[in-house]
Amino acid sequence: MIARLLAFIGRSVLSGLAGAGKVTLFAIEAVSHLVRPPFYGREFLSALLQIGWLSLPVVGLTAIFTGAALALQIYAGGARFSAESVVPSIVAIGMTRELGPVLGGLMVAARVASSIAAEIGTMKVTEQIDALVTLSTDPLKYLVAPRLLAAVISVPLLVGVGDVIGVMGGWLVGVERLNFNSATYIRNTWQYLETWDVMSGILKGAAFGFIVALMGCYYGMNSGRGAQGVGRATKTAVVAASILILAANYVLTEVFFSK
Repeated sequence: MIARLLAFIGRSVLSGLAGAGKVTLFAIEAVSHLVRPPFYGREFLSALLQIGWLSLPVVGLTAIFTGAALALQIYAGGARFSAESVVPSIVAIGMTRELGPVLGGLMVAARVASSIAAEIGTMKVTEQIDALVTLSTDPLKYLVAPRLLAAVISVPLLVGVGDVIGVMGGWLVGVERLNFNSATYIRNTWQYLETWDVMSGILKGAAFGFIVALMGCYYGMNSGRGAQGVGRATKTAVVAASILILAANYVLTEVFFSK
């Protein structure tokens, strides 16, 4: 029994390492196509619209409610220590450093990784990718590289917009619900918010965008045959992107803010 357990653990570890290696090689090959012609501008613009502009409503709604709830929670916690005045600064720092990029990345992962995986998986099932190869068009260059570039550019912009909307949500609750003075709230926000707080969130957004597009493209390109295979690829892409975003967030936070 112990031997079977150890064998199972060994197989799981080896399978995980093999999967990580395949994803790494896929990412390296996809990134290499970003600097080699030809370039498909129409595919890039289409991906930019799909990933960036069309994701703005869900990211904005997530940010404003998160900022509002954060202000209420910080006020309730700070009231125990007579520290209600920290609400503006903590809301701003929390949104720009952590909640803005992480929740924005997760929302984009739920919306975009599933969409990319389903689209590319369906193309594989219907043999459209084989048709691209027949026409001497590299699927990685035509399908993957534009989406990676669009995600790396658009997700940081979404994070920046989400930060602003989230801070506004905290301001709205602070002024209308918690009876803060508007000018004082805004002054405290600017006084304690530093440039690196915002930039660290933007850099996290670029990393999260790369993860989202990479997972969607990888599992789409390796989708199984039939509707069941596409569905499995879509589900796995979202789960993998979400877990990697949370893991990458910890690593980046350790790099950016550890002393």
